[in-house]
Amino acid sequence: MAVETESTQIRAHVQISGRVQGVSFRWNTRHRAQQLGLTGWVRNTWDGRVEAVFEGTEEAVKQAVTWCRRGERPARVDDVTVVYSPASGEFGYFSVTF
Repeated sequence: MAVETESTQIRAHVQISGRVQGVSFRWNTRHRAQQLGLTGWVRNTWDGRVEAVFEGTEEAVKQAVTWCRRGERPARVDDVTVVYSPASGEFGYFSVTF
């Protein structure tokens, strides 16, 4: 049986819908991810959602996902879907992509 520790690295692929474009949601997400020491990216999608990939410790990634469920004003989050998987380690930092 595997023992999970604080340093277990995971990945969350998150899709957020609601009023999340044009309200600085990506920039606020980047700021929060950086505060949590996460790597990955965030971007707008063609259908009005925001999509993000977070990698880091399990605790920090789950905190980022929790933040995405509410965002910051004037954003309004209606739905969040999350797929967790092992971290790939492919990112060196957290970025906003276009």
